[in-house]
Amino acid sequence: ALLGIVCMAGTCQAKVSRLSVKGTKVVNASGKTVQLKGVSTHGIAWFPQYVNKKQFASWKKFGANTVRLALYSDKAAGFDKSLYKKVDEGVKYATQLGMYVIIDWHILSDGNPKTNQKQATAFFTRMAKKYAKQTNVIYEICNEPNGSVTWEKDIKPYAKKMYQVIRKYDKKGIIIVGTPNWSQDVDVVAKSPLKGVENVMYALHFYAATHTDWLRSKVTTALSAGLPIYVSEFSICDSSGSGRIDTSSAAKWMKLIRKYKLPYAAWNVSNKAETSSLIKSSCSKTGTIKSSDLSKTGKWLVKEFKK
Repeated sequence: ALLGIVCMAGTCQAKVSRLSVKGTKVVNASGKTVQLKGVSTHGIAWFPQYVNKKQFASWKKFGANTVRLALYSDKAAGFDKSLYKKVDEGVKYATQLGMYVIIDWHILSDGNPKTNQKQATAFFTRMAKKYAKQTNVIYEICNEPNGSVTWEKDIKPYAKKMYQVIRKYDKKGIIIVGTPNWSQDVDVVAKSPLKGVENVMYALHFYAATHTDWLRSKVTTALSAGLPIYVSEFSICDSSGSGRIDTSSAAKWMKLIRKYKLPYAAWNVSNKAETSSLIKSSCSKTGTIKSSDLSKTGKWLVKEFKK
């Protein structure tokens, strides 16, 4: 989907097709279905060293066309405004490489997106203003709402607000909305999605050893109701991000993802000693990496990219 090279102020970057949401599919400027395949950083407060051009270029070479930048939204999880610069760096490197990039407001311990809504408003105002003209930027407004948080009472009103905040500057960029219960209850959302909005998708997160047929059936229910789904985070282990790998559940997930051409991003680009890390814990390289530097999960993912 590359549309040549654009040079401004001496720096050149590959320009990618602007994407939009049509039905449950992501399409490029000429209306052709595009499948986004990517990787997510770990929290950039903890693993900032992997946000660099050589690392992203390695993932592009492996077959990824998207990078997700996870900025945790809670102070207790490392949120600091100084990390906006790290997000900017990530967007810059992805853009130079002709990759799509997800700016992820990574709600987790803060549970309810309304908790830090003021900060989210400031964050997305800044990002939408800055990146409105770019064709490769995607906004993820609430990673995993959880706890006693409902779609109607909490997430939907927040999503409406953030939609307006972003659309004030960026009229077209795709927006991913988190769903209840750690971004699992897409079937609930399908009954009452946002109205009068464009280029909005809804997050589905899975960890293959924990989330099996019961969650896959929620996905097919939501898709058949016409809900556009973005698998913006997943791994092949259990939901702790560590523990046992379940390749048979993972294979069923990927079959479903390919069937519906769902966009996806795998957790996580780091060498943390856990099974969801895509890089071996013994590998200290943070720039260019090779297949031999990948963990078992990383090797599995690279095979999937090629399918």
